[in-house]
Amino acid sequence: MALTLAEAAKLSNDIVLQGVIETVIQDSPILQALPFIEITGNGLTYNRENAAATAAFFQVGDTWTESTPTFAQITASLTIVGGDADIDNYLLTTRSNVQDLQSAVIRLKAKAVQQKFEDTFVNGDTAVDVKSFDGIDKLTTGGQASSMGVNGATLTLAKLDELIDLVKGGTPDLLLMSKRTRRSLNNLARTAGSFLQTDRNDFGQMVQFYDGIPVGVSDYISDAKTVGTSADCSTVYAMQFGEGALAGLTSPGGLQVETIGSLETKDATRTRVKWYVSTALFNTLKVAKLTGVRP
Repeated sequence: MALTLAEAAKLSNDIVLQGVIETVIQDSPILQALPFIEITGNGLTYNRENAAATAAFFQVGDTWTESTPTFAQITASLTIVGGDADIDNYLLTTRSNVQDLQSAVIRLKAKAVQQKFEDTFVNGDTAVDVKSFDGIDKLTTGGQASSMGVNGATLTLAKLDELIDLVKGGTPDLLLMSKRTRRSLNNLARTAGSFLQTDRNDFGQMVQFYDGIPVGVSDYISDAKTVGTSADCSTVYAMQFGEGALAGLTSPGGLQVETIGSLETKDATRTRVKWYVSTALFNTLKVAKLTGVRP
């Protein structure tokens, strides 16, 4: 069963860990919606559907033709992302609000882990960093990639609708874009005489919706990609989450906070925030991207 980090936090009795999870999901539309599958071992081998089976009409006496779906066997290995947070023992001893100090340091480290995961979720490439995992930009290829043109162009609602239609088997669960592209989308909606729908999510935050699909913003989607002769292009992603679509992979227990203890070389106490994590795309038709989006 796949759980989001928010649901996993509800099952944790560790107050520190709950605080860490709340920190990492607070500002990340990806982690707020992405479900995670707990796996035992260092990876998951699964069959990714490449082509669906077909069916046809036949008359009496016709020769029936066989058609089966095709699959590619994929192995997603868990990667290790995390960092150590050292707290000076002098400060722990002399400051009265010790728990506040510890919480602040751990919270900042958890934020760094969240940012590293989100950057890799979008831009990860194992050909560049073998310790990481492939992100949605690399996973989205072939017919699931649309373009604004040879040299890019400004966003249009028609192109955004085309992107949404590339995701098969239901509407996307999230449209992910840069802040600049979201401003363009808001401007398009106002020009059309309407506004994007707005509602509160499960975390009490105001979220915009386009055609009923949540619009998420990521600081790790570049606005300086080169498409043709244009070097000011961005990308919009549409994705569907779930065990048959795009999901995260995590070890049992998920995000972990581990107390290392006193250090030998300095007067400090170390806490480690770590996560054994990866992603799995079970069906390539569940993710699509629109490239060449110019301001």
